[in-house]
Amino acid sequence: MAGEATSWQKEQISRAYVHALASQGGYTVGEWNVDKDGVDVTLRDRGLMVDFQLKCTQSPRVIRGGYSFDLDIETYDKLRSTERSAPGHLVLLVVPPNLELWVTQHSDSVVLACHGYWACLHGRDSVASRATTAISLPEEQQLSVKSMRGMFDMARSILLSGSAGVH
Repeated sequence: MAGEATSWQKEQISRAYVHALASQGGYTVGEWNVDKDGVDVTLRDRGLMVDFQLKCTQSPRVIRGGYSFDLDIETYDKLRSTERSAPGHLVLLVVPPNLELWVTQHSDSVVLACHGYWACLHGRDSVASRATTAISLPEEQQLSVKSMRGMFDMARSILLSGSAGVH
């Protein structure tokens, strides 16, 4: 089964990764049947919410200090909008090129061999491109329970400030 994974496999490993971290952090995860608003999953914590658009790659574009991902403009515009009930984030999951290495089962554990990065798009400027825009995902913005806590802190700040743009 080595080789390029299908899009549904990438989507499922991304969801599993977010679920694992959210469970550890004590957050609930809501999944959407239709990706109409550019959101795959929403995390909740005591009434606060953060939205994630999940992307997964076996061959990330490495840039100095992290990664870059070309996001379609329609999704970018939905996630950057300040007229949302939750700030929009792009989450990029990087998985090994070999599909068989994504998940390793041991007698006492299951290991996900992947790592995720995030970028908050809430309040970002519009872009002139009609197709895609490159989103920088710095390696210090690794998706973790701690970074999820920071996302909720930012959501609280946005809510209290009346949805002013945050970069």
